[in-house]
Amino acid sequence: MSKTVEFFFDLGSPASYLAHTQLPDLCREAGAQLVYRPMLLGGVFQATGNASPAMIPVKGRYMIRDLARFAERYGVPMRFNPHFPINTLTLMRLLVVVQLHQPERFDDALQALFRAIWVDGVNMGDPAKVVGVLVAAGFDAAQLQAQIAEPAVKDVLKATTEEAVKRGVFGAPTCFVGDEMFFGQDRLDFIREALGS
Repeated sequence: MSKTVEFFFDLGSPASYLAHTQLPDLCREAGAQLVYRPMLLGGVFQATGNASPAMIPVKGRYMIRDLARFAERYGVPMRFNPHFPINTLTLMRLLVVVQLHQPERFDDALQALFRAIWVDGVNMGDPAKVVGVLVAAGFDAAQLQAQIAEPAVKDVLKATTEEAVKRGVFGAPTCFVGDEMFFGQDRLDFIREALGS
């Protein structure tokens, strides 16, 4: 595979969830490699002065409806999480732990966490709920939670977030095909075109 799609995302972003439901098949069809780049959206917002559209009530209401339209178009389940916004620092570190220590199970962790937040409406700010989701997905939750304190895990998440900002990322999801940046889950057609060129 000569082409690569870098997917910078945060679990707390509903648009990241929708992009995630489509990108694996898109990349497979294009013969491209999908590279997952977990970042901390809060850190990106802080560095760029951006904020969630949900923080502006009228825009937030529109965004929720628009995301539901896309979920319907994609044929995927989605429920806007009643506990939004979600502090995802621990969750994103959990993903980095799995990426570093159990890369073969990264997709399992990603699916379980995205589903808990954007399909099942679980309060993932509650540590007990997080444990329940991890255990149900076949993970040793205690081991993963111990590993999130590792300096290497914190460093990777921080470095990826800083790299994203340096490359012009201001929100999630953001994909790169080479140096070309595509922001939003509604830019998938452009990604497909970039992979075909």
